[in-house]
Amino acid sequence: MQEAPIARITHAFESGKGSASHARSIAAEFLGRLPGQRGTAVPRHVVESTELVVSELVTNACKYAPGPIVLELHVEGGLLEVTVRDSEPSTPTVRTADPDRIGQHGLEIVMAVAESFEARREPIGKRVTARIVLDGADRARTSGG
Repeated sequence: MQEAPIARITHAFESGKGSASHARSIAAEFLGRLPGQRGTAVPRHVVESTELVVSELVTNACKYAPGPIVLELHVEGGLLEVTVRDSEPSTPTVRTADPDRIGQHGLEIVMAVAESFEARREPIGKRVTARIVLDGADRARTSGG
């Protein structure tokens, strides 16, 4: 059995208006060039979930961190890692769900659609990573549901 190729793209850009939109476009284009799990295209719902995660993570970086932002997309072993690096050392905190709260639900959304999520401080700033399963049908079969 042949292993799937490792695919990676890194894009640095300045924080500002349109950054999240630009990042979503980069993610959609990247996934559009990948063959899916059985040689088919990456499922549309995975592309949409990825765009949502990328948008939320980049929006947070633009909102809370000065300076450049680095978006990295890395595929390996059936998972897409979405990593956003910025210069702000404070790591984000996932808040308790509160339907009465207006706004600040971005990380709740990321946690709902991602397989896993982590935020780590680095020597300069932080790295926030969400992992997304590339083929939801395979995930449902392997997780028993």
